[in-house]
Amino acid sequence: QLLGPYFELVKGYFKNTTYSIITMNVTFRQLQLFRALVSTGSISGAAKEANVTQPTASVHLRDLSEAVGLPLYEVIGRKVFLTEAGRELAKAARGVQVEWDSFEQNIQALRGGESGLLKVSMVNTAQYFAPRLLGSFCASRPGVDVSMVLLNRDGVIERLRQNHDDLYIMSRPPADLALSATAFMPNPLVVVAPANHRLAKQPAVLLNELGDVRFITRERGSGTRLAADDYFRQRGFDPSVRFELGSNEAILEAVAGGMGIAIVSAHSIRKGSHPELVTLPLEGFPLQSSWQIVHPSGRRLSPLAAAFKAHLISAAKEIVGAREIVGLVS
Repeated sequence: QLLGPYFELVKGYFKNTTYSIITMNVTFRQLQLFRALVSTGSISGAAKEANVTQPTASVHLRDLSEAVGLPLYEVIGRKVFLTEAGRELAKAARGVQVEWDSFEQNIQALRGGESGLLKVSMVNTAQYFAPRLLGSFCASRPGVDVSMVLLNRDGVIERLRQNHDDLYIMSRPPADLALSATAFMPNPLVVVAPANHRLAKQPAVLLNELGDVRFITRERGSGTRLAADDYFRQRGFDPSVRFELGSNEAILEAVAGGMGIAIVSAHSIRKGSHPELVTLPLEGFPLQSSWQIVHPSGRRLSPLAAAFKAHLISAAKEIVGAREIVGLVS
């Protein structure tokens, strides 16, 4: 099972090599196993992901190396390290998979069916609304399967760099990548405190009143943390950070326990969900940002991904219209 029309794609990745790509007898299955090897970091992990035995995986990977004509990886201390040829093949294998996924979905669209695999990565905070939007999208499309990955912002950006998914949901796309980014819903950031906090009853809170207040923050690199740091830096304020947490729920529990105050996305505190907390009317808040749906600018969206993007934009208007989010402004 030669890759046929995909040889020219693979050839582009190996244009500076000294051997001829046309002589390579490479199968799609071998490339799938190699991609699994790259993602898992071990032959046993690749075998498990590809649902084959380890000896079978070893044979396919050995045959792939022989077809390429150069070693693709080394095993040192039970860990796999790609060679230069292996890194080039990993790029080619990802490109082939992306093109094949797009081909399958285009064929399904041409047949008039709304089915296929939709792959979406999103930052953790999107869990408060995105699954509902995915659910409403799939409700009328029983043939659609969804792969949804929740990670911190750095993890989503890494998947974006590797072109792993159809679409990505975040509030602050990276500035160093060529991207198509469409804002589809507000993402206001609010200051939360325990209901019995000394500032909870004030009609307005000035930043200089927080000099002795401890903050609980998201991890460095998160969209919320970047926005909060920008706010403080612009005003010359150095907050006293008690500790950092990578989970919104953990932060809200810590605030409820009286350990400090925090800046969080308003999506994490829907009305009535945390009665023990209040939002402080701090000057400049809510900080306004937007949820964005992102993909590499050079990537052609499959019909399924394009349909979900349109659904996301449309359905988000209902959430905004319902005013379900604390701190949401017109």
